[in-house]
Parts: sequence; C-alpha cells; structure tokens
Amino acid sequence: MDDLFYMDQALELAREAAAEGEVPVGCVIVRRGQIVGRGRNRRETAKTALGHGEIEAIADACKTLGGWRLWDCTLYVTLEPCPMCAGAIVNARIPKVIYGAADAKAGCCGSVCDLFSMGFNHHPQVVRGVREAECAALLKEFFLRLREDLRSRPKWKPPQEIDYEG
Repeated sequence: MDDLFYMDQALELAREAAAEGEVPVGCVIVRRGQIVGRGRNRRETAKTALGHGEIEAIADACKTLGGWRLWDCTLYVTLEPCPMCAGAIVNARIPKVIYGAADAKAGCCGSVCDLFSMGFNHHPQVVRGVREAECAALLKEFFLRLREDLRSRPKWKPPQEIDYEG
C-alpha cells in the first residue's frame, strides 16, 4: 500500500462527513501497513469543538494500540492540521504527517504557522499535497453548497411591534 491508497481512505471518510453536513475532513492513522485509527469531522453532529478528524483518529489509534504514544505511525489527513490537531500530533509523538489540501486560514504545518518547527519536544516530518486536487475540490464544493444553502434560507427579522394605541 502507498500514500495514495491511504489518502483515498481519508477522502472516503471526508465524503462521509460531507454527507452529514460536516466540513469534509477525513483522517487515517497507519502502522506497519495497517489502518489503526480512523476519524472524520463531527463538530456539528457531536456538538463539540474537539470533533476534528485527526482527534478522532488519534483517539481511535490509541485505543486500538493500547497506548498514547503513536511513535511508529503515519497520519494521513485531507486538510492541513489546525493548531489543536497539530498539538495532538506532537503529543501523540506521531513521526510523519501527510496531508492533502493546505489550509490558508488555520493550517499549522506551514500555511499560517509551522508548529512542528517550534521548540517542542517532537518534530514530525510533513508531506504536503497528496491528492491535493481531490481534497481541495471536496472542500470547495462543500463550502459552495453551504453558501448557496445559506443564501436561500429566509432571513430572520425581529417581529414588528404592534401599536395598539393608534
């Protein structure tokens, strides 16, 4: 198996997230050729800020492997990790991160900042742009549809006061 195969698995999870109205981000964690952790965005359905694909995948891998140190794993994610997820990657000691699309607004593997180059005790290797076009297209399509849906919804207006004295 290769990087393209594992990113395809992450893309499938991202599509599942999009089908539920979530931002389409999917993540898999691989150890010795086996997927040991899977996750996708669930912030809206789970009603939690922690519902990112990477956080779910890390928790799943820790449960599968019976420990919090994922020192011999590779994380594949469709979107560049945010600060929270990059911090979780550092704390889990994941040595390699492979992502698809860059995130100009919240990416912490070089787009907004590079948390992995800072003075932390762990510095994962990063591979950028695997299946980038597919990952970016999925996100673009999702946000285009979301904007269209928001435009078509009726705008809320406060009720007008009724003048009973007039």
